[in-house]
Amino acid sequence: MKKVIDGALYDTSTAKLLGKDSYSNPSDFQHWKEALYRTKSGKYFLHGSGGPMTKYAVCVGQNEWRGGEKIIPLDLDSAQKWAEEHLDGDEYIRAFGEPEERTTIMISAATKAKLSDIKAKTGKSFGDIIADAVARY
Repeated sequence: MKKVIDGALYDTSTAKLLGKDSYSNPSDFQHWKEALYRTKSGKYFLHGSGGPMTKYAVCVGQNEWRGGEKIIPLDLDSAQKWAEEHLDGDEYIRAFGEPEERTTIMISAATKAKLSDIKAKTGKSFGDIIADAVARY
């Protein structure tokens, strides 16, 4: 399937397939299948299809539905979240690499405001700003 969304081309025939998942079989009105892709330019998207009782359903008349398909653009976080829910660990690692362990820290509102200013000025993530500060220590 090929679709232009917000000026970007999403094409399942040229993008890299990162993983897929499905539910039931095509005779079930609730069947669906989804595949996660990455374009050559690094954009992520889902190509999904499903029966008349899924989010991929298409209205064809008053209270009449049939199965359909869609391309749904995803940002990196959404693509990783989908992969966490639908792929096994090895597939996730092939698609995104080893996940970094995340740690939650408590900071004051004033410190968060300073971090936000630095983020706006540098374009770096909070994690990268903190890592730079720790490396200089």
